Amino acid sequence: MDFSHYNDAERAHILKLLEQKQMRDFMKFYSNLVDRCFNDCINDFTSKTLTTKEETCIQRCTEKFLKHNERVGQRFAEYNQSVAAQQQA
Repeated sequence: MDFSHYNDAERAHILKLLEQKQMRDFMKFYSNLVDRCFNDCINDFTSKTLTTKEETCIQRCTEKFLKHNERVGQRFAEYNQSVAAQQQA
């Protein structure tokens, strides 16, 4: 992104807004991960510690969620590249 046509104050403001958006996006991602895996894996509230089955489920759920998110990001990047190539042609 080219910020050269903005003055220093405008660039700083834009960067601050981008950082805030990134933090919101990260928190949304983390919240979705926790919500999804908790709801899928935790069903026994008689103990304050996780069972071995729950721990394994949480690990698998987290890995799957992260891999899925990474794959979606890759596909999105591929799509953006193809759109950019089409626009240049």
